[in-house]
Amino acid sequence: MARKKREYLSSELVNSFARIYGFEDKLKAFEIKDFLEDYLSNDLFAEIVSVNLKEQVLIIRIKSPLLKNDFRLRKTFFLKKFREVLKDDSLINDLLIL
Repeated sequence: MARKKREYLSSELVNSFARIYGFEDKLKAFEIKDFLEDYLSNDLFAEIVSVNLKEQVLIIRIKSPLLKNDFRLRKTFFLKKFREVLKDDSLINDLLIL
């Protein structure tokens, strides 16, 4: 009989709770938001209102019209970067900038 694992990393616990309660997409959105915080300057990151992942569509709300346009023009670049961050190509099928 196999012994049960008694020690867990905090990230393993968070991931298992997310799987049980169905908010895995929100955790992935937080990973992308953390990436954007590192990638963009503080002023540009302040223009991002929210990052959500729903039904394999990443939705980013941005206040600044210039930054919105930049994200739209470089959509394929950002999709590729976000897929690299999540290490899974099947999680994001499209990027929607609002």
